[in-house]
Amino acid sequence: MENKHSKPAKSYTRKAAYAVVLAAAGIALSPYTSFPVGIAKINPTQHFINLLGAVLLGPFWAMVTAAVIGLIRNVMGVGTILAFPGGMIGAILAGYLFRYTRNLYIGAFGEVVGSGIIAPVVCSLFFAPVLMGKALPLVALIPSFLASSLTGAILGVISVKALFRADILYPEDYKD
Repeated sequence: MENKHSKPAKSYTRKAAYAVVLAAAGIALSPYTSFPVGIAKINPTQHFINLLGAVLLGPFWAMVTAAVIGLIRNVMGVGTILAFPGGMIGAILAGYLFRYTRNLYIGAFGEVVGSGIIAPVVCSLFFAPVLMGKALPLVALIPSFLASSLTGAILGVISVKALFRADILYPEDYKD
């Protein structure tokens, strides 16, 4: 007799395993792809991982993965505290938009809007003054956050399409 809870436990375990692999990839790549642009250190790999997480895991797990990557990047000294809103907002927005539309491009758009537009506003108006004790000009953050999230979203789209062609993702999982 099959346990009625076996499928959710299996799904939870698989999502946790994917999240660990994505976080490890994001952490391993960040020293090589993180560089200063203006007053922020940008990391397109974070946004690439965010889109993969949004498609493979959904909004919650994508956001958790972004938080773990941001935390470890800060501990390693290759990130700033701005990595938290910069990564997490885009991950959750991409996850929700992908979940409800099943359209990869709309998910990527969510990543760019979340990380490239909403996150700099949150950083400039709330995060930096409260947690960093200084004001950061919004006009200085938006270009660097947009460049990072757009580059990462493009890499994410290319990667998801490659996973689709390799039969790792299936037609019912996503649509053009």
